[in-house]
Amino acid sequence: MSHDYHLPDTRLTILQWSAEDRPREKYAAQGASALSNAELIAILLRTGTARESAVDVAKRLLASCDNQLNVLADRKLSQLMETNGIGQAKATTLLAAFELCKRMRAERITQARHIHTTTDVVEVMQDKIALLTHEEFWVIFLNQASKILKIEQVGRGGISNTAVDIRLILQEAVMLDATHLIVCHNHPSGSVRPSSQDRMLTRQIRDAAKLLNLHLTDHIILHKDTYFSFSEEGML
Repeated sequence: MSHDYHLPDTRLTILQWSAEDRPREKYAAQGASALSNAELIAILLRTGTARESAVDVAKRLLASCDNQLNVLADRKLSQLMETNGIGQAKATTLLAAFELCKRMRAERITQARHIHTTTDVVEVMQDKIALLTHEEFWVIFLNQASKILKIEQVGRGGISNTAVDIRLILQEAVMLDATHLIVCHNHPSGSVRPSSQDRMLTRQIRDAAKLLNLHLTDHIILHKDTYFSFSEEGML
């Protein structure tokens, strides 16, 4: 004779959680700076599992990324869903939050219309080309005060190379009355180390720009959250 046994519901209501596991209330009372990374992520997750609070799930998720937010932000939807307690809806919410952060950083730079550091360039260009599966070549045209005059795509290619017409770059620079150039492209293959073709093209652009009293400030290669700067490496 069979019997149906019902296991007791072990899920805790929010009010039964300890105070440290109630991040929304803590946020309201103390502000965002009082919360840990796990607690902030828990607010996005909203709920945990039958045996864990949202904070516990967030802690496990961070641990799987060596507690590095940059690593977590780089995870794909399917990878996030490998963590118990993270379904498609929660994974999508996290990815949407990370994407908004990236766009906000880039928007701040472009609205300020000035480039001061390599980090500024990376934040502006990362959302445009860092995750592409094909190569694109872009130029940032600047004036003497490092104000952005224009950001333009000047080349598009396959996985490993892109054709770039240096004459068109210089023509646009003259029309804009630019004094400085920053060129950027991505490496879909993964490594951001410059190829021999990258080094040769950089020299060609630099030398041609000099003839028109233009300065090539940097050439930056991007892939996901990594980059290579010719300027930082002393290769200009």
